[in-house]
Amino acid sequence: MGLMTIGAFARAARLTPKALRLYDQVGLLVPAAVDPESGYRLYDPDQLPVARLVAQLRRLGMPLATIRVVCDLDPAAAAEAITAYWRQVSADTAARARLATLLVDHLSEGGATMSETNSAVAVRCAAGCDTGLVRDSNEDTAYAGGRLLAVADGMRGSGGAAASAAAVDALKPLALTDVPAADLLTMVAGAVSDADRAVRGLASDADQPVTTLTALLLSGAQLALVHVGDTRAYLLRDGELSLLTQDHTWVQAQVDQGRLDRDQAATHPQRAVLVRALGGGRQVEADLALRTAQPGDRYLLCSDGLSAVVDRADLRSALAAPADPEDTVRELIELARGEGAPDNIACVVADVVAAA
Repeated sequence: MGLMTIGAFARAARLTPKALRLYDQVGLLVPAAVDPESGYRLYDPDQLPVARLVAQLRRLGMPLATIRVVCDLDPAAAAEAITAYWRQVSADTAARARLATLLVDHLSEGGATMSETNSAVAVRCAAGCDTGLVRDSNEDTAYAGGRLLAVADGMRGSGGAAASAAAVDALKPLALTDVPAADLLTMVAGAVSDADRAVRGLASDADQPVTTLTALLLSGAQLALVHVGDTRAYLLRDGELSLLTQDHTWVQAQVDQGRLDRDQAATHPQRAVLVRALGGGRQVEADLALRTAQPGDRYLLCSDGLSAVVDRADLRSALAAPADPEDTVRELIELARGEGAPDNIACVVADVVAAA
């Protein structure tokens, strides 16, 4: 069989001549020959399998640059690449679906838009980390800025400290941008994906570090909460302490399914086993929420080095005391050390105040 005209080849490959001309221009699917007089592109029938693969990958929405890479792989490696791409698409779609649900819930509460009403608030905050009394190194990261609060708990070897720092660093650019409240969750979700990629990039032949992450980003009076793992966020409002996050641990999953009660979970030997973390397993699925900050609120973000050893009532007492964030952070760390501090301790305390 001789060379095929672009029209015949397009029909056989289930592509359009326009698409074939584009793929030629970008070097993805170059014709076997070009007629010197007419300039018509001619294709070898042996190119049909690649052309059909390109057509199918385009139907998946795969970018041309990624398709070029896939087409250069052997079949087994190409299958792995397509699987990884679709996993990413599925994770991004799930994140957008959660964001859509949050926006619908917000608008259903009566707001026509996510406005900047009651925007005259600010935060006074402090962060602290302590190695504890058992560990010989610190793998936690705590950050407190005027708009971003974050705690991360790294693990799995020497890369844990780098993983927690990388996760927090991936969110810091958000604090430098004037983020409209309507875009807040979308931008945070994107930053979490960046954080996950940054942590995965720290992998070595011997180790893949992972990290938890809990963070709050302020825009006007809106606070975007993002959470992965077993670091926690608490809110003290009108004297009542509320836990805003749910641990992504194996034990918590058993509690949710009714297989363990809370007392059993508190002492279970696998209570620290994570089912979600940045850098580990499948593409990360973060919990996202939007809250309205009120003057008088006090937020606590912490690693399990604090929450796992200090009683909830003692946390509330420390947070309710009339002390500034710096003193409260020191008090919380001392409470954990008084309980033996078997793990690193990281915490952030932030007070919401009326802006001057």
